[in-house]
Amino acid sequence: MEVLRVDAVVVVIAVLAALAIGGLVGFFARGSILGKRLQAVQTEVGKLMEDAQSKKKELLVEAKDEALRIKQAAEQESRERRVEVQRLERRIAQKEENIDRKLESLERRDRGLQTKERELDTLKSDLEEGKKKQLSQLEAIASLTSVEAKDMLLRKVDAEIQQETNRRLWEAEQHIKEESEQKARLIVAEAIERVATDVVSEATTVVVSLPSDDMKGRLIGREGRNIRALENATGVDLIIDDTPEAVTLSGFDPVRREVARLALTKLIQDGRIHPVRIEEMVEKAKKEVEEEMRRAGEQAVYEAGVTGLHPEVVRLLGRLRYRYSYGQNVLQHSVEAALLAGLMAAELGAKVQVAKMAAMLHDLGKALTHEVEGGHAEIGRDIAKKYGIADEVVDAIEAHHHDTEHISVEGFLVNAADAISGARPGARRDSLEHYVKRLQALEEVATSFKGVEKAYAVQAGREVRIMVKPEEIDDVGALKLARDIVKKIEDNLIYPGQIRVTVIRETRAIEYAK
Repeated sequence: MEVLRVDAVVVVIAVLAALAIGGLVGFFARGSILGKRLQAVQTEVGKLMEDAQSKKKELLVEAKDEALRIKQAAEQESRERRVEVQRLERRIAQKEENIDRKLESLERRDRGLQTKERELDTLKSDLEEGKKKQLSQLEAIASLTSVEAKDMLLRKVDAEIQQETNRRLWEAEQHIKEESEQKARLIVAEAIERVATDVVSEATTVVVSLPSDDMKGRLIGREGRNIRALENATGVDLIIDDTPEAVTLSGFDPVRREVARLALTKLIQDGRIHPVRIEEMVEKAKKEVEEEMRRAGEQAVYEAGVTGLHPEVVRLLGRLRYRYSYGQNVLQHSVEAALLAGLMAAELGAKVQVAKMAAMLHDLGKALTHEVEGGHAEIGRDIAKKYGIADEVVDAIEAHHHDTEHISVEGFLVNAADAISGARPGARRDSLEHYVKRLQALEEVATSFKGVEKAYAVQAGREVRIMVKPEEIDDVGALKLARDIVKKIEDNLIYPGQIRVTVIRETRAIEYAK
């Protein structure tokens, strides 16, 4: 290609030279003056042609040298590539040979594994057959099937696990009990020592003294209109009997009974007894009782150190002044429980004000149990929610009879304070019939369990002592029996305060010297 390019250049130069010569010849043919110039040009053209031929030869030589050099380089590169290809072919052949050897080795191993697998299957079959024969021989010797033997073993293991669990539980309970009782005893003793209240009694009737027996006829009125007006206005029964110079007011609502007492006392002092006057006196008595309840509520929250209560809540607390539970005044019990809960909360680092308020309001629902359906814990919860009492206090009110689970430690302190206030000596009293029935029920619950020999309800039904047969119940079983009896008492009996269950197991060795 380089040679062709040189030839083309030479041709172009020759053509240009010819054109120039032709032009010059035509130009100088007109006159003789141009002849010399034409000759000179021709001479110059001849020189150019010679130089072009010389240049052509040089370019041809250089082109041939360059072509030779390129050819030699290409041949060298081709030789190197052939060597590299041969080397790669040898490596591929060697790898193929290695792969063939590995495949052959793997095939030999696979054949060996298949042989061993067949041997293992045969050995497994032999072992299974031997196991079945041994199992059949064992069942024949023991006269038990494998299922029966397994059940027997599981029962034995369950019994051992149960016994070990009871033993460890007993040890843990003893350890915890020793520590907790010591701490609780100190806290409760200090709280009780710092709180002292009077012993009160419950009454569902009120006796009003009369200046003379003639007053009875005036109270009855013509055709009984006065006594009917008084009973209708107050909702309380007026009992006029042979008791000299006295009448009896009977009613389950203590507020109504107090209103009737005040109204009747004022009527007797005034002397004017007729239906219109009775209604006036009853209205005045209601206002006085309402005012007295308000003052009683304010005095109670002041004594307990509880603040921030809605006035309506304070008024409802005042109604508890006329409410009794097992002979114990509920308002006084609430104050006492608030003080106890506050002292225990302070000792334990809990929220003192929350504990006080919750204990003060835990029986608030009893103020409306004669007017609203439901238990007093549920009623108290609704009242507390209505007047924006804190959730922790509402929880303690709702759960103080274990109807729901507590969400705070203050709720447990309210339960403890409630039990302490109700269980202290002289706080509550029962009728003789109810008292005897409760003792009998406690003893019946205790003797209903297997292994119990005797049961005695002591300390006015606040403790049950149980004697068990030592050959039927061991020490660990005695612990479980106590828990079972406690659970049954909680599920089946209604009682104030708490009941202690003591299980006594005694083994005696008796010999006689003759």
